[in-house]
Amino acid sequence: MVQIVTLGCRLNSYESEILKEKLRHIDNLIVVNTCAVTGEAERQCRQTIRKLRKENPDAKIIVTGCAAQIAPQKFAAMDEVDLVLGNKEKVDIEQFIDSPLTEKSYVGNIFDYDQYDHYLITGFEGRHKAFVQIQQGCNHRCTYCIVPYARGNNRSVPSEQILTQICELLQQGFHEICLTGVDACSYQPSFSGLVETILTQIPELPSLQFGSLDPAALDDDFINLVGQYPAIHPHFHLSVQSGDNLILKRMRRRHTREDVITLCQKIRQKRPEATFGADFICGFPTETDDAFNNTVRLVHEAGINKLHVFPYSERPGTPAALMPQVPVEIRKQRAKILREQGENIDD
Repeated sequence: MVQIVTLGCRLNSYESEILKEKLRHIDNLIVVNTCAVTGEAERQCRQTIRKLRKENPDAKIIVTGCAAQIAPQKFAAMDEVDLVLGNKEKVDIEQFIDSPLTEKSYVGNIFDYDQYDHYLITGFEGRHKAFVQIQQGCNHRCTYCIVPYARGNNRSVPSEQILTQICELLQQGFHEICLTGVDACSYQPSFSGLVETILTQIPELPSLQFGSLDPAALDDDFINLVGQYPAIHPHFHLSVQSGDNLILKRMRRRHTREDVITLCQKIRQKRPEATFGADFICGFPTETDDAFNNTVRLVHEAGINKLHVFPYSERPGTPAALMPQVPVEIRKQRAKILREQGENIDD
């Protein structure tokens, strides 16, 4: 039986289901679907691989995903690893298993790839919620983020395939569908248009949810849909990252703290029961005490109470890694404070 080990985001979870279904008849195989969002995430990937080898000395271990795409040579140099595949190559993972290979690593230029895996999954083992991929890649270049170099440029799954995938999952008994992608709100030609198509074409869908949403990309059309369709689950997780406008500018984010507050207000006007979560990075390079306090204030002013808080972790290869760094201990202290603030906000 194949073992798929998933590290990282919801999109990785979706892709791991594809891998599991494609490889279900292969024995003594472990596929590690890695994450590269931070340097620490990559370190944890290597640690996981060493542990898996110790526990499974005779298994074949394939490493793929974002960390494999970014640093293939590091994983290929590990004695515990048998094969390294990039994000483009893992789409055809069966061919690499069935064919004789002359190399240990097959990782192509992800920016030359304009496709995605067309495979339709039939379910999510052990879950009551199903994720559906709507797009891949990202055209933005946030200064802390390496993900575009692991996933390539923005490319969208045709709406017909998305509808087919959702209907298949509904037939399998999944009543909660969560749309996911690297930068889901950049879906082309229109994210709000896709949401409306899903809700009008599949009126029996009980609950439509979303992964991380970009505040800069949520337009009035989307907000109106929130008020129009009860099937839209009234919890929205926003990729905010900071509540200070100068730090947001240095992150190369496309929104301001005022944009976040206004967005939450507009959605609550349509759905008073709406709740909000958000991602925050504490201790981003050059972040002062005042800048951090602006983030704390934003959490209260916008009424965000489900916080995913991360102390900033340098990612080699990103512009932020070259900026003046905040001491690690201060990053951790600020992350602890912000988490506590979130716990003190009522639902």
